[in-house]
Amino acid sequence: MKNNKTLQFILVGVALIVLPLILQGFGNAWVRIADMALLYILLALGLNIVVGYAGLLDLGYVAFFAVGAYMYGLLSSPHLTNTFEWIAAVFPAGMHMPIWLIVPVGAALAGLFGMLLGAPTLKLRGDYLAIVTLGFGEIIRVFMNNLDHPVNITNGPKGLDQIDPISVFGINLGKKLMVGDFEISSVSLYYYLFLSLVLVAILISHRLEFSRIGRAWMAIREDEIAAKAMGLNTRNLKLLAFGMGATFGGVSGAMFAGFQGFISPESFSLMESVMIVAMVVLGGLGHLPGVILGAVLLSALPEVLRYVAGPLQALTDGRLDASILRQLLVALAMIVIMLMRPRGLWPSPEHGKALKTK
Repeated sequence: MKNNKTLQFILVGVALIVLPLILQGFGNAWVRIADMALLYILLALGLNIVVGYAGLLDLGYVAFFAVGAYMYGLLSSPHLTNTFEWIAAVFPAGMHMPIWLIVPVGAALAGLFGMLLGAPTLKLRGDYLAIVTLGFGEIIRVFMNNLDHPVNITNGPKGLDQIDPISVFGINLGKKLMVGDFEISSVSLYYYLFLSLVLVAILISHRLEFSRIGRAWMAIREDEIAAKAMGLNTRNLKLLAFGMGATFGGVSGAMFAGFQGFISPESFSLMESVMIVAMVVLGGLGHLPGVILGAVLLSALPEVLRYVAGPLQALTDGRLDASILRQLLVALAMIVIMLMRPRGLWPSPEHGKALKTK
């Protein structure tokens, strides 16, 4: 039995390694879809800590995504040196901070914002908590959109451009890499970086799930009053859940900024938060394989449906907008799935029960 599992892991690992090399043969657009799917998996894993483990409905999770992205954008673009003379004097060659500095700072800042969000919501539950977190997400987006005057910090709705590509161990991921006669495209290099981060996030989430903290979160999710009566410090545990989940969002945001090379407030709208929550709920709350499946489906499905929406638009002589039709098809697919599988596509077998000790 153990040998079969080991063989399965090896086969899955080999498939994940060769996937971008196969996809780039059909065009870099397909590898780019895989890259974005990995970033959404990272976001969904972070939100799963808050929603799936601790049972705290967070509709403003995209705010931490934005914090990480703008942290990377400000420290790796010429915007600050062009705006502030004293920064230009300190960094005459420009602020090209290494990824090893930006990612921890972005994660820490996002975690701090997560705890700041959690602090005033400790006594809120259900719909009230959802409304407050929704407002927090919109506040961050509005701030990013308006912090271009009187002092231009975020460049407002124009966004930040000329962001440095990510470099790892001296390899510039923004350029293709030649291995002998074989060419590995830039998007494929980003794929391997994102895949490694996702694997680390899965390991952390798995260890958290079976730790004392994870069990305490699940106790709060099932019955907060009973958990408090048993001596759990629900306040600190909630703050920890918000902070831990937010760090995943900050790292994903930093990767997104380096990958895109441009960010603007439109990238962090309410719809993004709703989609991330939908990924967790659709896949299966609190179950890592389900969360990953939901993130892959909802991130890739809109792109795949481009090839369906186009012909349907042509059949109606252009009377139906392809982007709106694509959203309609995604919504219909989600409705059908949730009616047939109300607990998610891959729900946790231990949902609502005490976890078995290993």
